[in-house]
This record gives sequence, structure tokens and C-alpha cells, in this order.
Amino acid sequence: MTFTWEFFALSICSALATVLHCHADHLPPPTNLSYEWLDPFTVNVSWSWQKPSNLPEGCDIKYESGRKGDDKGNRRTEWRNFTDTLVTEEMGSDEWTYTICALCFGSCADWNGSTDASITIGSSKPRAKMMDDFRCVIDPKGMDCSWIPVNTSLDPKLSYRSCGTSEEFINNLKDCRQYYSSGIRRGCYLEVPGGNFQDICILVETETIESTFRTSNTSLAVPLPKLNITREKHHLYLSWMTPEFKNSCWKYQFNYTQCNQPIRQQETSKGVSTHRIPYDEHCLYEIQFRVVTDESCIPIKSNWSEVVIYGANRPRDGTLTVVTIIIPIILFVAVILSCYCFRKHSNILCPTIPDPSAIFKEMMMNGNKELMTTAGSLYTPVPEPIEPCKIALVTENGVLQQTS
Repeated sequence: MTFTWEFFALSICSALATVLHCHADHLPPPTNLSYEWLDPFTVNVSWSWQKPSNLPEGCDIKYESGRKGDDKGNRRTEWRNFTDTLVTEEMGSDEWTYTICALCFGSCADWNGSTDASITIGSSKPRAKMMDDFRCVIDPKGMDCSWIPVNTSLDPKLSYRSCGTSEEFINNLKDCRQYYSSGIRRGCYLEVPGGNFQDICILVETETIESTFRTSNTSLAVPLPKLNITREKHHLYLSWMTPEFKNSCWKYQFNYTQCNQPIRQQETSKGVSTHRIPYDEHCLYEIQFRVVTDESCIPIKSNWSEVVIYGANRPRDGTLTVVTIIIPIILFVAVILSCYCFRKHSNILCPTIPDPSAIFKEMMMNGNKELMTTAGSLYTPVPEPIEPCKIALVTENGVLQQTS
């Protein structure tokens, strides 16, 4: 039962608070909204606001403003004006709409904010696209920008300055004075002091139309440094000079092929000026590289370089295999054959040599035999064949008796 009464009381208090809050006073909206173009990029919006007579003391009033369709969110300020840079790529739109409301903080936080007041800002001239494929190549002293004219009959004027809303930037609009042409492209050199290439506002205008854009939304590139390749044992070392700009965001991307294999992609860390890749002396290397910025910086990149060739494709050398495998086998077989032949013909290759002492002893003890041996060793003529003789005896009576 106690729980029921407590729950009922809490419900009543919540309902009363909701009713009281719904009937809370609303702050009045801003009035007398107006704008002023400070230069072709910058507009100042101002308004007035009437403080209610029953507003408690100690209230902190702030104004919240935002551009319709802007994803950057709203801004809050205590001032009754703000300055914004209006640069758009949408050439068909000549208007921007802002909404402004008053909010209450501090001791009057129970007051509701005001309804939105809106103001539409129109450009000083109609917007029209006059350039296609706008590109800029950065060097330490400025930017070499080029484009393709949309209408060659127009002769627009190009002006530029660093983007920003401070008086330092607004009063520093410069005209391009170094126009040139190359084929269908037109160009101009922008002198940008201090190497500030991150946010340059461009104004292109004729007497009747204009367009504005930021270089950060176009194609920015840097000249390619010279690539040096050196070999050290089983690696190739790639080195280069870092671009001479006030930008520590540079890193490098490499595409290379080895022995006609699929392309390999590698990327260095930020601020590195050397890179190492494995090297095979039997392979041809084809290397391309480019300069890009880190993800934390404005996107800037160079074009891919020409293909740099190093080494050549050569067949694998089999000498090492022959030396380590075949030659030992041949030597082993040769040794086996040599041992066999030596053993078979050992009496010829290594005859038995008699003991000299035995020879002298035999000579002393058997001198006659030695002489006979010596005499027998002399030349003996071959005996000639002799026919046998027959002798006949004569007897006294004169009868021959034959003897053989």
C-alpha cells in the first residue's frame, strides 16, 4: 500500500513538472538579420535580439547558427554576428541559407530556446563553371596550376588567397599575373608565400559570372624526386630527396615486379627517405613510385614515375650443383678404379727389389757358378748340321768291308 501511494505521488510530481515545463516561456527569436560580403569568399551575418522584461538575472544567452545542409554542425557564440567563408563547388547554386536561434543557460535554464530565424545569402554574381580538370603542381615558392577552359571564348580572371575569415586573409587577395597556355590547357603560377598549400581559395570571374573553389578540393601534386638505387648483398636500397616544403606528411608508395611476377605494392612510413626490397641477381626489377601525404594531412600526391629498370632475367647457374654433387662422384669412381688397377698390376708397377746384401753374399760364396753363369751368358753359335761319314776297310784279300 505504501508503495502505491509513493508511486502515485511521484507520478503526480512528474506530470506537474512536465506541464510547467511545457508552459515555460520561450525566448524571442533573433530579428533584423542582414549580411555583408567582405570579399568574394567571406560573408558577415549579423542580427539583433530583444531581451524579455521578465527574464531572470544571471541568464546566459547564446546564439546558435548553422548552414542548411552543412554536416559540420552548428556554432555557438555570444556575439550577435558571425563571419563565414562561402566557397562552393555547386556552380548552379547562388544562395546559402542560415538559421539562427537564441538559447538560455545559467539561472534561466528552464526557459525554452527561441524558434529559428533564417536568412538567405545570395552571391554577388551568378555562379557558372568556367574551368575543367583544375590541377596544381606544388614547388617551394608557389603552385603551378593549369586547367581546360569550358568556353574558349571567355577570358576569365583568376585571383587567390589563403582561406580564412581573419582580416589578415581577407585583405590579401592577389591577381594571377603569369598566365600561359600549353595545347588545350591554360595555366597560371600562384605565388604562395611560406609554402601554405593546404587551403587556397580560388576566384575565377568575368564581368558577369564567377566561380569559387578551394585547391584542397582539386588535384594537388608535387614534382617527383630522383630515385637512386644501390645494391648491397641481397637487397636493393631505394633512396630519394624529401620535397622541400613545410610539410612533414610525405610518404612514398612503390609498385615493382620481380622476374615478371605480379606487381608488389609497398608503402613507407611518414618522413622516411630510404626503402629496402629483397634482391635476386637472376631477376629483372621494374620499379615505379610516387609521393603522397599522410591521412592526417591534406591529400597531395604526385603522378606515378616512369618505370625504372634494374638487373636482368638470367637462367639459374648450375655450376654450384655440378661442383657440389657431380665432381665428388667422379672423384670417388676414379679413386676406386685406380685402386683396382694398382692391385692388379702391382708386380709391374712396383716390382720386387732384391736385397743387395744377399747378392754380394752369393757372389762371394759361389764364384765359379757366377763365372759359369757369366760364361753361359756368352754367345754360343748354332752348330751346323754334319752328315755322318761311312768308312770302308780293305782286307788283305782285297775285299771291302763296310762299317758304319
